[in-house]
Amino acid sequence: MSRKPVPAQSGDRSRAEVTFDKPQLLPQLFGEFDSNLLALEERLGVYIHARGQRVQIEGAAEAVAHAREVLQELHARVIRGEEVDTGLIDAVIAMSSEPMLTGIVKADNGNAPASIMIRTRKKTIVPRSVAQTHYMRELVSNDMIFALGPAGTGKTYLAVAQAVAQLITGSVQRLVLSRPAVEAGERLGFLPGDMKEKVDPYLRPIYDALYDCLPAEQVERRIASGEIEIAPIAFMRGRTLAEAFVILDEAQNTTPAQMKMFLTRFGQGSRMVICGDPNQVDLPGGPPASGLNDAVRRLEGVEGIAFSRFTAADVVRHPIVGRIVDAYEGPNA
Repeated sequence: MSRKPVPAQSGDRSRAEVTFDKPQLLPQLFGEFDSNLLALEERLGVYIHARGQRVQIEGAAEAVAHAREVLQELHARVIRGEEVDTGLIDAVIAMSSEPMLTGIVKADNGNAPASIMIRTRKKTIVPRSVAQTHYMRELVSNDMIFALGPAGTGKTYLAVAQAVAQLITGSVQRLVLSRPAVEAGERLGFLPGDMKEKVDPYLRPIYDALYDCLPAEQVERRIASGEIEIAPIAFMRGRTLAEAFVILDEAQNTTPAQMKMFLTRFGQGSRMVICGDPNQVDLPGGPPASGLNDAVRRLEGVEGIAFSRFTAADVVRHPIVGRIVDAYEGPNA
């Protein structure tokens, strides 16, 4: 980066320098045309000058310290093979502001790979928020987990990734992925085709997560063999799901009767994750009619059932998504 440094204008301004090893990895850290450093400058209000393996940061003392910590964490993630993009930058900035970060996301020695991760055939997934850290721990330590919060927080994606990881290692024999076929304020009318073609549009987000974790040919082969089953919730009635990882997505659109039916499908050696946004109910009658809200009220505190809650601050999509959620659910909603 060749711009002139911003002159210090007050006693609060300071400078810090970071020297990185592994110079071959610095292009991934800095980004094309230093785009990642520019993103840090914009988000933290600092000036960053890179020359060789040394990076100089200038700005307000608190912002400089924050930028240095974020750069060091991003560098550690590049070493672990993660790809730095604006989503990861925003996540690391948010997480570095949380007092819970130290010792939870980082390993004990600060240099080893993160202790919390999900390995799939296509990628290794690490938490991008403190809430995701808590959720990923619940996914490996509890048999039934309710993941509650707005869209874009990784509820379904991380559940599918954990399910795929357990299928690969053989700790479960199959995946059962379901959601209610409820139209979000629309009337789609008659849909042509067989049953699969009719319900697939409702299940597309689950397919997207699967294809992100497994090669396409493996997804198709496992679906054909029955190792992965994707179906609307109505198909769950009368079954007992043993040795399976079961995920219910968009659970806020179940009725109380459907939710009771689904939860009682739980079988020996299974794990069940129920994902939904209690505020985003498309059923006639709104949130009071939701089976998810009814289940949370009845089951909170029941032994063996965990709850992970997300807020707009945990949205890991484009930053504007978090601001949209705030606008709809904040004090002026």
